Amino acid sequence: MVGPSSSLRPAVFLDRDGVIAVPEFRDRRSFAPKKLADFRLYPEAAASLDRLKRAGFLLAVVTNQPDVGDGLTARSEVEAMHDVMRRALPVDVIKVCFHGHADRCQCRKPSPGMLLEAASELGIDLTKSYMVGDRASDVEAGRRSGCVTVFIDLDYAEPAPTAPDYVVRSVAEAADVIIIESALIMKEAS
Repeated sequence: MVGPSSSLRPAVFLDRDGVIAVPEFRDRRSFAPKKLADFRLYPEAAASLDRLKRAGFLLAVVTNQPDVGDGLTARSEVEAMHDVMRRALPVDVIKVCFHGHADRCQCRKPSPGMLLEAASELGIDLTKSYMVGDRASDVEAGRRSGCVTVFIDLDYAEPAPTAPDYVVRSVAEAADVIIIESALIMKEAS
């Protein structure tokens, strides 16, 4: 794990589907789009990420895409979706776990592998960073890596995470919480 240092920077780690991209909803459950034609960013995603970027955060998307490993979605479709994100959003890196549901990898959330890899590559101080997600696995990955956790509650028909640091309803609300909290922390430190 990357330890704190004055040369390391804070980051906001963001899950993809349900956070910055609109998932497909069926029976109060969230599913990643399988085709580029179905991929849409939330209308507030670009402005919210721009605000976080201006506040001094590195931005890292960390997403499980098990449909690729399970043979349900072509990897090229997911990569095309990520090209759309790179053009529309000020993200510094996109980390993807393409392993299937049955694989025992260290990158698939709730494991912190993607966060740790991005932290190592970009010089991120995990103790001053945030993980924003819409599932318990996102919150757990953030907690395991030492980040403050922000849960976007979209009222899924699945168990909510246990004790996230913050609960919000959108990426815009998540950006508000992060910017306000980081400003308070900086004020207290000075």
